[in-house]
Amino acid sequence: MYVVFSVVMKHATYIGTEDQLRARDFVDLHDQVQTSVNLLDSLENFLSTFQKDLSAVSGQISNLQDRSKDIDNRLKGRRRIEKPLANLLVDLCIPPALAALILDTRVDENWIPAIVEFERKLDTLKLRVRVKAARDLSEVAEGLRIVAATKLRTFFLSLLEPVKTSMTTNLQVIQSTIWMKYKPLYAFLQRQAPNVANEVQRAYAAAVRTYYETGFRRYLRGLSWIKARTVEKPDTIANAAGESPDLEVDPARLLYARVDGPSVVMAYMADDKNHKEPLEALVRSALLVLMDNATAEYSFITTFFAQEPRQNPTMHSKELSGSVAMSPPLLSPTNGEFEETRSNPGSDFGGGSVAPRRRLTSITSVMSSGTPELTAKEELTVLNALWKQVVDPILDYCQTFVQNAIEPAPPVVPLLTIIRLTEDVATEVQRRNCGPLETWVFAIRLKMWPAFQKIMAEHVDSLKKFAEGASAGYFRKSTTTDAAVSSICKRYVTVFNSFIALTDQAEETMIFSNLLRLRQELSKLITTHTDKLTDPTAKARALTKFYDQLLQGLSNGPRPTSHPKAQSELAYWRQRDEEARRRLASAHTGR
Repeated sequence: MYVVFSVVMKHATYIGTEDQLRARDFVDLHDQVQTSVNLLDSLENFLSTFQKDLSAVSGQISNLQDRSKDIDNRLKGRRRIEKPLANLLVDLCIPPALAALILDTRVDENWIPAIVEFERKLDTLKLRVRVKAARDLSEVAEGLRIVAATKLRTFFLSLLEPVKTSMTTNLQVIQSTIWMKYKPLYAFLQRQAPNVANEVQRAYAAAVRTYYETGFRRYLRGLSWIKARTVEKPDTIANAAGESPDLEVDPARLLYARVDGPSVVMAYMADDKNHKEPLEALVRSALLVLMDNATAEYSFITTFFAQEPRQNPTMHSKELSGSVAMSPPLLSPTNGEFEETRSNPGSDFGGGSVAPRRRLTSITSVMSSGTPELTAKEELTVLNALWKQVVDPILDYCQTFVQNAIEPAPPVVPLLTIIRLTEDVATEVQRRNCGPLETWVFAIRLKMWPAFQKIMAEHVDSLKKFAEGASAGYFRKSTTTDAAVSSICKRYVTVFNSFIALTDQAEETMIFSNLLRLRQELSKLITTHTDKLTDPTAKARALTKFYDQLLQGLSNGPRPTSHPKAQSELAYWRQRDEEARRRLASAHTGR
């Protein structure tokens, strides 16, 4: 019993111990499960917090992305206006070196590019009057403009001193090498300081007018002294025929009818009391000196004083036009929004005031003011008037000299030589494109033709009167002799050959109509003079002698075969000679 009980007790004890172990395991398991649950709860809370933080970070990243896009867009915008803005700053800013050159240096060759650059700055400032920086710089630019205009005025007036003080100054050299070199500086005055430009122009006209007036007065006075040493009487073709020596064709004197001919008479030659020149040489010298000086002066005036068209300022228009929408926020003092009270439509060109800084109105208006643009015709009229103002005295002197040369009228050949000279001078003046001088030469030439016509009429009348003496009746002694008629024939040949040498045109009414009248009277004279002979043979021989003299003289002329009128003249006298020879042959046959 005891043994059983012991066994049972041992078994019960074993079972209890095992249960305890199992219970402890369950308790441990329960604790582990509870710990896991707690850990899961903590993890759940952590995940929940992490999700919230992640959502917040995602939102921040989205905001950063938006800001990044905005910054990128703004950067692109800045880059688009970076170059135009830089160009604008370059256009507006006046370099210190440029300002120092205008303020501290004298006018020289370095001013030429500097003034061009400075004027570009002025034009840019006027176009950018809405920009605050441009308005601020306007006062500085205006001060520099006044200083530049003052120095340029002094400079150009100093260039006239050599012309005022010495007649030996070569004006054309000064004009071509100095004045023309500094033309951009005068163009600056024309556009930016027109009053100063007009003052320089008036000073130039007065100085050069005196220069030309003094020089031409002395030169023409010397030519007048030479002219007084040789006086050619305008004898008619029948005057003192057979008594005084007959003139021959002088090719050397006919050369004075051309611009391209002998050299002109120099002024110092008048000091030699034995020096003589033909009248046409003196007139040619006066006209050629006038032509060279007047056309050179006209070319200079129409080039130097002509208004150059205003050039657009060198602004980078493509860049500026492409960034107009982007430039106001950076350039405007009102952050891109212009107030209506700050500017008006005319303020860009100085036409109105710019509020609130109304003190800039006068500066802008002064900078933009200038001489109004003239049409080409109006400008040419102004320049022609300036040229006439300069050369008017020498035109009067030359006109008086030429007038004294043809009144009293010279011999007909020198007079026609002078007429051809004026025609050649007019052609050369026209080639040089000097309209006012061409008009003056044309007027001079018109005054010469009536004198020529008068002299030719006197020749015809003298020959007619001489022929009337040849046809005197029985109770009146004849005044004609063979020597006189031969002398008249020789004089006629000289006149005809000279006219042909001086005439290029095949038909010229004023010349050949008078020659025709003279030929008719000469033919009548020869016929009348030979009619006094009763012997047909002697009469035919006399006619043949005169006609042969005429034919030989005409054949030895300058252009006996090339000019149509020379050919027709030869044909006329050859026909008369053949008729006379037939009469002579028939007279011999009759005997």
